[in-house]
Amino acid sequence: MILTCPTAQSLLDAAPNQPRTLDFAVVGLNHQTAPVSVREQAAVPVQGASVLYGTLRDYADEVMVVATCNRTEVYLAGVHGSLEAAFNRAFRGEFGEHLYAYRERDAVHHLYRVVAGLDSLMVGETQIQGQVKRALAEAAGYGTTGTLLNKIVQGALATGKRVRSETGLSDRVVSVSSAAVELAREVLGDLQGRTALILGAGETAELTMTHLKAAGVSDVLVVNRTEERARSLADRWGGRTCPYQELQRALPQADVVIASAAAPHWVVQGEDAAQALQRRAGRPLFFFDISMPRILAPDIAKLPGAYLYNLDDLNSIVARNLEWRRSALPHAEAIIRESVAELMRWHLTREAQLRRHAAAVLAG
Repeated sequence: MILTCPTAQSLLDAAPNQPRTLDFAVVGLNHQTAPVSVREQAAVPVQGASVLYGTLRDYADEVMVVATCNRTEVYLAGVHGSLEAAFNRAFRGEFGEHLYAYRERDAVHHLYRVVAGLDSLMVGETQIQGQVKRALAEAAGYGTTGTLLNKIVQGALATGKRVRSETGLSDRVVSVSSAAVELAREVLGDLQGRTALILGAGETAELTMTHLKAAGVSDVLVVNRTEERARSLADRWGGRTCPYQELQRALPQADVVIASAAAPHWVVQGEDAAQALQRRAGRPLFFFDISMPRILAPDIAKLPGAYLYNLDDLNSIVARNLEWRRSALPHAEAIIRESVAELMRWHLTREAQLRRHAAAVLAG
């Protein structure tokens, strides 16, 4: 761990009666300033993080890199170089107009908003909280954290948690997979005791599985062309699998079918759904197609007892919930301002203590 300790004389020489400014900054790019073709150029190399941190240490005493699919940001304390040069050299490019940089209080404010999910593509998303926490742990592993960086990041994490608990900013789902489960709960009521069938085993299917489990669904069937991938997903979340060739046999077991796979044709057609409904003895069957392109045939919706929803239906839920989240933004911003002010008071108190200690050292 790096502890930035200025000399007693430097503390007093900088400005005899004034505390030093907060030596903290951020430089980076995100989904608002750079397209994916640029963001991918600033991705952290899988095997190159140590080199990256080594380069950045030429520009600051303390360093943390936050890299997600929508942002790459470098946070620095004890800065002694150009922020833009640090980023360009570390990521071996010229990122120019795509970069933003903030210093002192503005940098703190930016980080607090990032961790609270206010700067995310999906406002209020929770994943960024864990990503920043892991970034701090990674920086500590490379020996690039110290008193100031730790204090600010821990403050951001605490503020993010407070924003989510006090404003409900993250309460309503804003992803298509979670919207499918929410709509299923609206039309079916309690999902406990229900059986769900997931078509697909990719990232969206896994997100769907997590939301189904959170909603109380205990019995989930996973069907995928690659049976090994289906089994892997089912094993991780306590589901079960059915061979792709036996999909028709599995359909009648399900109350809800959520499709999130890629295929060049209709995977379930109206005739398949009709046969499944006959075997369900009058119990309805709900289909949610979140695939792009769709893989559930539109004629399913014409069957009595079959209910088919697609991305357009789900996007209206996402939009509604995003609007609800935006209504919580003023409260969230107020919490962040309060927390930033608290951090700045800590900084001023710490500086005063350091100066008193420095004066005592020189006098003694």
